[in-house]
Amino acid sequence: MEVCRELWCLSKSNRCVTNSIPAAEGTLCQTGSIEKGWCYQGECVPFGTWPQSIDGGWGPWSIWGECSRTCGGGVSSSVRHCDSPAPSGGGKYCLGERKRYRSCNTDPCPFGARDFREKQCADFDNMPFRGKYYNWKPYTGGGVKPCALNCLAEGYNFYTERAPAVIDGTQCNADSLDICINGECKHVGCDNILGSDAKEDRCRVCGGDGSTCEAIEGFFNDTLPRGGYMEVVQIPKGSVHIEIKEVAVSKNYIALKSEDDDYYINGAWTIDWPRKFDVAGTAFHYKRPADEPESLEALGPISENLIVMILLQEQNLGIRYKFNVPISRTGSGDNEVGFTWNHLPWSECSATCAGGVQKQEIVCKRLDDGSIVQNNYCDPDSKPPENQRACNTEPCPPEWFIGDWSECSKTCDGGMRSRTVLCIRKIGPSEEETLDSSHCLTHQPIEKESCNNQSCPPQWVPLDWSECTPKCGPGFKHRIVLCKSSDLSKTFPVAHCQEENKPPVRMRCSLGRCPPPRWVTGDWGQCSAQCGLGQQMRTVQCLSYTGQASSDCPDTVRPPSMQQCESKCDSTPISNTEECKDVNKVAYCPLVLKFKFCSRAYFRQMCCKTCQGH
Repeated sequence: MEVCRELWCLSKSNRCVTNSIPAAEGTLCQTGSIEKGWCYQGECVPFGTWPQSIDGGWGPWSIWGECSRTCGGGVSSSVRHCDSPAPSGGGKYCLGERKRYRSCNTDPCPFGARDFREKQCADFDNMPFRGKYYNWKPYTGGGVKPCALNCLAEGYNFYTERAPAVIDGTQCNADSLDICINGECKHVGCDNILGSDAKEDRCRVCGGDGSTCEAIEGFFNDTLPRGGYMEVVQIPKGSVHIEIKEVAVSKNYIALKSEDDDYYINGAWTIDWPRKFDVAGTAFHYKRPADEPESLEALGPISENLIVMILLQEQNLGIRYKFNVPISRTGSGDNEVGFTWNHLPWSECSATCAGGVQKQEIVCKRLDDGSIVQNNYCDPDSKPPENQRACNTEPCPPEWFIGDWSECSKTCDGGMRSRTVLCIRKIGPSEEETLDSSHCLTHQPIEKESCNNQSCPPQWVPLDWSECTPKCGPGFKHRIVLCKSSDLSKTFPVAHCQEENKPPVRMRCSLGRCPPPRWVTGDWGQCSAQCGLGQQMRTVQCLSYTGQASSDCPDTVRPPSMQQCESKCDSTPISNTEECKDVNKVAYCPLVLKFKFCSRAYFRQMCCKTCQGH
C-alpha cells in the first residue's frame, strides 16, 4: 500500500526485502481511494495526473508554555507548524521562525535560594556514575561549553558533562544575565528581558546614567622588610566593578578579609587554588596564571565592607586597584528625598525594516536632582507599564536565502552537492515571502557544485567464481581478486589495497549428494576347458563415482566373479600322446582318478594324462 514511499520485492528465497527507497516515478500503485494510480513525488496519485505544487504556510502560534523557572528569570516558548497548508507536490517549506521564546518569572529568587545550575547538578547525586555515587557541584572552568551541564565530583579531582544542555533559563555564567536556550547562550538585558537592549551603567544601575557612584583608583607599592600580611585598600559596602591586580609576576599573594579579620582568600599563610569565591553576596574570581600577574575581580555590589591584603614574601612591585563606590546623598533640610518612576526616551528601533519595536523603559529617579537610581527606591505597586510602538514597518529589500549544502553524492572521484537558494523578502518580524530570482539584485549564489574531487583509493575487484569442484558432495569454488584503480582502468600490486578488506577468494559449495559406490565388472575371460565343461573368470570391483576403490558396496548384490562354461569338443581323437597332459598340473587330478571322475568330459580334459587309459 505504500509502494510510492518504500518499495518491497520478493527474493528468490521467497523473502520480502527492501532497500528503504521509494518506487520509481510512474510506478503503478493503488490505495483505498485510488483504484489505478501512479507514483508521483512519493505519493500515489490518479494515473496520468500531475498534482500542482502547494507551498507550505505557517499555522497559528501555540499558547505560551510553562515557564522554565519559578524565579530568577526563566523562559517560556510557543511553536507553530508549517501545516496551513502543509507543503505538497514539491511545494516549498515555510520560511521563518518555528519557535519563539519570551522571558517569564523575572523577579529575583528569595535570599538564600539554591543556585539553579547547582540544583541541576545535585539532581544527579542519586544516579550512579560508573558504578559509584557522588555529590555533584557545578563546574564552569575553562574549556567547557557555558550551556552544557558540567558537574564536579565533590572531593574528587574530576568533572564530567552530565547533560549536553542545561534547563532553559539557566545563566550562561555567574557574571552575566545572559541565559541558555536550547543549549545556546542568548542575550538578556539588565531588565531580565530576553533580547532587551537595556544596559547597566558603571554603577550597575539598569538604564542608569552613571551618576550614583564614583570611581576609586589607586596604586599600592609599600613593602615590609620581613614579609607578612599588609593592608592594601578597604572596599566599602555596595562597591561594584572591583579589580585588583599585581603589576608584575611575583611570589606575593593577594588576600581578602572581612572587617572582623575573617579571611576569605589566602588567609593564615595558606594559599588557595585559583577559582571562583562567593564572598559578600557576589562572585570573586581569583586568577593566578603561570606567566601573568595575579588578579582578583568581582562585579558586585558587595554586601559588607572588605579589606584587600597582600601576603609579602619578596619586594612588592606594586598593586593597582579600582572600584566604583556608591555616592551617599542626602536631601535638602531634614526631609527625606522623594523618588518617582519616569519614562526614558524612545529606544532605537529593534529592526531597520519589516517591523521593529521601540520601547520607553521605566526607571526610578530622584526628585531633587533627577538622577537615576536603583528600582527598589521607587514604589513597585505604582510602576507604570513600559511603552512600546512599532517602527520601520516597510518590507526589507529582497535578499538571497542560502540553505546548507547537502551531503556529497560521492565520497571521492568527484560527486555533486546542492543547496536551496531562494530570493526572499522579509515583510514582517516573523514573516517572509519568496520572490522570483530577478528581484534580487546581487549575483545569484550557485545551487550545485562538484565535491570530493580527489581520486578514490585502489579497490578490490573480484572476478567470477569458478565452477564447484568436485561435481558432487562438499567442495570449493575459487575466483581471482584484483587490486584496481577506482575507474577499473589500472591494475596495481595487491599491496596497494587494504588486505583486511579483500573479498574471499575461496568459498565452500556443493552440487548435491554424490552417487553411492557400485560394483563394476570386467569382461569374462576364456573358458578354462578346450573341450566340454570348464570355468571362466572376470574382475569384480567396488568403485566410487570417481573410479577409486571403495569398501562400501553391499555384498548382497555383488556379481559373481566365476561361472561355468562349455567348449565344443573336436570329434577327432587325440593321437599325439605328448599333447595329453594335466592342465596346469592341477593338484586334484589324483582324486579325479580315485573317485572315478575321468568319465566326465570336464575332468578328462583337465586331467588328461592322469585319466589316460582309464
